Amino acid sequence: MGGARPVRGAPARGYTGRVAAEAEAEAGRAAAERATLACATAVAHLRAGGVPVESLAEYVASRRVLLWTRPATMRPLGEVWRIGSLLLGTDGDLYALGKATRAAERGRPGYQSASREERREIAAAALRGGYPAGAPVNFDAQRIPLSSEGDGAPRTGSDAAASRELPVGYADGEFRVRWRAGAPLAGAPTLAAFLRERVDLLLHPPFRDG
Repeated sequence: MGGARPVRGAPARGYTGRVAAEAEAEAGRAAAERATLACATAVAHLRAGGVPVESLAEYVASRRVLLWTRPATMRPLGEVWRIGSLLLGTDGDLYALGKATRAAERGRPGYQSASREERREIAAAALRGGYPAGAPVNFDAQRIPLSSEGDGAPRTGSDAAASRELPVGYADGEFRVRWRAGAPLAGAPTLAAFLRERVDLLLHPPFRDG
């Protein structure tokens, strides 16, 4: 009897929040579709233009098996194009640029720095993986999922740090490319614009003879 009556026509807060969340989720899905289409379009243009691909592999460290040590090798994962800080797979998947080497013979151990010896061993691992001598091989590349789920939510601890290190992120309704690791996404170019510009440079190098 003494309680206040709810005002008719006033939307419940829970309902309003759900509507906003659904709208945000739909915008994220639409952005993911645009980003996926941009990757597929870039692949088509690079294929048509005959731009050479590089190999993508997983580095498998040496390990002891019974009485002997199995040397390090590379496990093939596919082929990619290097596009700035990104690797674009021939299947349209997107990766953050990791490390790279060229397949080569290990040779005899020399009086070189530990880092130099490590690079020689990695090059030999690529050769053991079946790549021809001199072939460029990318490894330790992190796949970038084109999904907006969770990207707009606050992050804490290691999750936040890992997200800032990725070159691509979701902000302001679009997938965008950071100009450097840790840089804010606000004002960064969209993935579609970034790919268009970089693919055009690969197809029409500004300093190509003739």
